[in-house]
Amino acid sequence: EVQLVESGGALVQTGGSLRLSCAASGFTFDNYIIAWFRQAPGKEREGVSLIIPRDGITNYSDSVKGRFTISSDNAENAVYLQMNSLKPEDTAVYYCAADLRTPIRGTYWYRSGLYNYWGRGTQVTVSS
Repeated sequence: EVQLVESGGALVQTGGSLRLSCAASGFTFDNYIIAWFRQAPGKEREGVSLIIPRDGITNYSDSVKGRFTISSDNAENAVYLQMNSLKPEDTAVYYCAADLRTPIRGTYWYRSGLYNYWGRGTQVTVSS
């Protein structure tokens, strides 16, 4: 059974940093893509970042590019999101998502409907 468990969310001040973790079980990274999404109250779920662990390929939304860094520890089946220079607009519940790597998921990784496996999320709050 595929399971994803996020951790690391917290309350932080503007300009601060956080590192989110996603612990994965029930599958190996070899054929999967892993993405971070976020959802703020009243807003749609937004794709934040993608990693293809086997190849080390990453991608980011324009809103976080240059501030967030995604990485993976393939031996530990874990994915991380290092978030720096946090802004109040980064406040959201952050979710880890995973699914088999396909050309469509690689191209449209930011579309939440393409993923079948989700964690329960971790809250990130950035105070101004």
